[in-house]
Amino acid sequence: MKKIRVRFAPSPTGPLHLGGVRTALYDYLFAKSQGGDFVLRIEDTDTARFVPGAEDYIQEALEWCGIIPDESPKHGGNYGPYRQSERRHIYDQYIDEILKTDYAYIAFDTPEELDAIRKEFEEKGEVFSYNYQTRTRLRNSVALPKEEVERLLADKTPFVIRFKMPFDRVLQLNDIIRGSFTVNTNALDDKVLVKNDGMPTYHFANIIDDHEMEITHVIRGEEWLPSLGLHTLLYEAMGWEAPQFAHLSLILKPEGKGKLSKRDGAKLGFPVFPLDFHDEATGETFMGYREQGYIPAAFINFLALLGWSPADDQEILSMDEMIAQFDLHKVHKAGARFSKEKAEWFNHEYLQKCTDQEVLELIRNQKNISLASIDTEKLLKVISMLKERVNFPQEIMEQGKYFFEAPNVYDEKAVKKAWNEATPSLLTQLKEEVSNAGENADYKQLIHHIAEKNEVGMGKVMMPLRLALVGELKGPDVPDIISVLGKAETVHRIENALAKLS
Repeated sequence: MKKIRVRFAPSPTGPLHLGGVRTALYDYLFAKSQGGDFVLRIEDTDTARFVPGAEDYIQEALEWCGIIPDESPKHGGNYGPYRQSERRHIYDQYIDEILKTDYAYIAFDTPEELDAIRKEFEEKGEVFSYNYQTRTRLRNSVALPKEEVERLLADKTPFVIRFKMPFDRVLQLNDIIRGSFTVNTNALDDKVLVKNDGMPTYHFANIIDDHEMEITHVIRGEEWLPSLGLHTLLYEAMGWEAPQFAHLSLILKPEGKGKLSKRDGAKLGFPVFPLDFHDEATGETFMGYREQGYIPAAFINFLALLGWSPADDQEILSMDEMIAQFDLHKVHKAGARFSKEKAEWFNHEYLQKCTDQEVLELIRNQKNISLASIDTEKLLKVISMLKERVNFPQEIMEQGKYFFEAPNVYDEKAVKKAWNEATPSLLTQLKEEVSNAGENADYKQLIHHIAEKNEVGMGKVMMPLRLALVGELKGPDVPDIISVLGKAETVHRIENALAKLS
């Protein structure tokens, strides 16, 4: 039995989209579930759209996600090179081979000539397609006499190589996710296989690379489904065994209509890329999941379930658990709707599983947060106290700001609710009690004592005290806040509030 081998083959034309990461993840899960290999191949022949740094971005993003290739430009392997731009010598021999078959022909049409014939069709209300109906009236080796073809070649006339789509064949195509369906070749056009610079197009290079690298399963987005007929025939033309195909559905916008785009993320306030990406051409920076404080395992868990369901509908799964359960036959045919709220829920769940020290490291990794002036032991206490209240590690610093900075202003609504003529007396008594309290004082009991002594409810003491310590009526239990702030800082904040609000 052949070893399972899959590949993820992105183009370095920009950052890696959410959908691309999911494709790589499903490739990885499938390969590992079958004891196979996961290959990263960079398809960098589109020089016009090439973006400097995009390849490094792709590899860094996969590493952050924990999707580590067995073979890649970085990791090497026995089937390299792993960049298409370095495989020209391999393609050349196969270009010669396919020209010996009846599946390919040379076309000398210039862009101007093709534009003219497109215009001619448009004027008749028709759409031009280079196919079995039109190829015989165009400048190619099918329509021209052999001598004319030889003359044009001798004169070094620029040409492309096109696939000669068979006439009126019904193709029986198979997809692991979508099942079997048929396509008539008359509905397909004669795609360019080799450009006039001698470099193969995606269609031909892709087939050659997958054959050379012994890829057994091709898992890719549904946008490639219309190309399945051509790719199947290319394998036939070369006399090669085709891999099995699985076409993944789209990740949809939150409202469920249309493919999720980077503009959707920018508009609705969530990332669509794994890492931050700065577009030098436009000057725009698009946010990434890493920089937004997502835990890699949470991001991957969320992404895996956008289009696949494990057997028992379990939601929280480690990478090993996903590998153990993954089945391509259980990948959904329908598009998966993106949910920002669900992504945040996953991150919250994973954050709760982190130790306080691990959360501290996540906070340290946030570029816009400096912990230089903050006591680590104090911060660990704050993390322990606030961790369950947040979705992201940096929110601990936002929500717990009052632990490190005394309030300068007090929320007006909170003041109206918590402060009255009796409050200064109550807080003054409380301040004295705190000042005289022992090292292991029970602050809850101390507050209860002041309330009982003055014959008022606990809220009459607790609310203004919280206001004095926090600046508003929020946060964990007041005795816990005092235990982190310490006696001296607690007394200082009570004095500030008395001076400003009395």
